[in-house]
Amino acid sequence: MGSGRWDTNVYAAAAGYRAASGTSAFDYSDRARRGPRDSWAAHPSLDPMHLTVRESRDSEEHPLSLAIAVLFDVTGSMGAVPRTLQTKLPELFGLLLRKGYTPDPQILFGAVGDATCDRVPLQLGQFESDNRMDDNLGNIFLEGGGGGQMTESYELAMYAMARHTSLDCHEKRGRRGYLFLIGDELPYGKVKAREVRRVIGDDLDEDIPLTSLLPELQQRYDVYYIIPAGTAYAGNADVLGPWRALLGQNVIELDDLDAVCETIALTVGLGEEAIDLQEGLADLADVGSTAADSVGKALAEVGRRHTEVAVTTSPLVDAAPGGTPPTTTRL
Repeated sequence: MGSGRWDTNVYAAAAGYRAASGTSAFDYSDRARRGPRDSWAAHPSLDPMHLTVRESRDSEEHPLSLAIAVLFDVTGSMGAVPRTLQTKLPELFGLLLRKGYTPDPQILFGAVGDATCDRVPLQLGQFESDNRMDDNLGNIFLEGGGGGQMTESYELAMYAMARHTSLDCHEKRGRRGYLFLIGDELPYGKVKAREVRRVIGDDLDEDIPLTSLLPELQQRYDVYYIIPAGTAYAGNADVLGPWRALLGQNVIELDDLDAVCETIALTVGLGEEAIDLQEGLADLADVGSTAADSVGKALAEVGRRHTEVAVTTSPLVDAAPGGTPPTTTRL
């Protein structure tokens, strides 16, 4: 996957058609929810059962593909997240492409529920470079369930991303992709073999502790957890503490849900060393975004860390005959 190019005009035409026909951007979910609960199912394009590999590949059209996965909790108070993402896709691509953060982004959208009680606990699209990502996002089933116990099956999604994705950015160039988990609850402490078998179809010999899976996932991805304001457990120390123990400073508190796409774009720009935080905030102003204050607060620590780890060799060494060219390292 990953052929074609994003076209804002195509996005606008599809939005106009939906408005004229009275359908929402999530028509599949709207129609499915009108049926009986026992008929609820993932759209075929996002069904993880017998999942093989979701691929982010280079091509003549996209020689420097960069994998960006965005998986969000669709339970309870998180139901507004995919709708917000869908309306903000042009801003996300405007920043990534027009501002030169990365030349060939390929974005996968997916959704997370609770495998202990939901009909559709996991949905995974494809890595796409064109408007098909809008289709994948619109095909997500918004179950709105969850078990009410402050945990959802993020670990199941992390397993799928660790074991069932293949990224040319990593395999050819040794550069990790980006995985953004958007939610407001905790993962379960282990990937349960019975749930993997039921939801994905893999036959695991035993459960996998999340702390054992995470290093495997982080070989391929820089992993971030975004918790937006206005959700059930935003700001809750019992949620933030364990996530920070897992991901450290890659836990991002966002005070405005409408700023989620800008936050993702600037995080990628920082990680790719295309910008520093102040340059990214200036880019937001340049494209007419009103999210600069929220994004600036959310990414203050991430921006500071990327500044601190940018290591450049001494100009004196570089100037000497045979000196090593300046190099920069990314976390």
